[in-house]
Amino acid sequence: MRVSGLLHLLALIFCLVITWVFVRSYINFNMKTNRLPRWMGEAPTPASRLVKTKCGLSKSCPDNFFAFKISSGAANVVGPSMCFEGQTIMSPVKNNVGRGLNIALVNGTTGKVMTQKYFDMYSGDASLLVKFLKEIPEDMLVLVASYDDPGTKMNDEIRKLFSNLGSTYAKQLGFRDSWVFLGARDLNSKSPYEEFLKNNPDVNKYDGWPELLELEGCVPQKVY
Repeated sequence: MRVSGLLHLLALIFCLVITWVFVRSYINFNMKTNRLPRWMGEAPTPASRLVKTKCGLSKSCPDNFFAFKISSGAANVVGPSMCFEGQTIMSPVKNNVGRGLNIALVNGTTGKVMTQKYFDMYSGDASLLVKFLKEIPEDMLVLVASYDDPGTKMNDEIRKLFSNLGSTYAKQLGFRDSWVFLGARDLNSKSPYEEFLKNNPDVNKYDGWPELLELEGCVPQKVY
């Protein structure tokens, strides 16, 4: 009886061990088969891949539109920057910006950058800016960014010339104001691409200057 009982006990233990091995193998197999689709799902799909846009815009511009981004200077510390069709055309890194008004001319049909200049509007010669604005050729987009002080040397003639380019705020631009603008010569209406912030000691972000402004978007090949 003792031998028979021992054999039954060993048989029971053997069955329990086999059952435990089978259950564990089944669970592991299910875990692997369940994880496989999840792992495969982590691979990037064409729809989920990040699309790099020109000038870092939130979305790509449609056909026959140019991407642009204009940032004014920050106080008198960080200079302005301009990007057009994915190309940085003015920036402190390129060492082609300065105090006052920074202006770039871009062919409105081809998107080719034609000119980049800056005009000191604190102690510079305002007649140089007048001459430049009067000589802007047809079919030109005009990108403007302020830095430090864009307004001290402003006069009625300059204000009118910028207004003819489509600006709404040039008429009130003053000492240390922040301004970014995109217009064109002989624009029939006011440009929708403009931001302006008045220098106000009570609300200025920086000590003596308002905060910088950014303007970005898609401009059609001809806005006029």
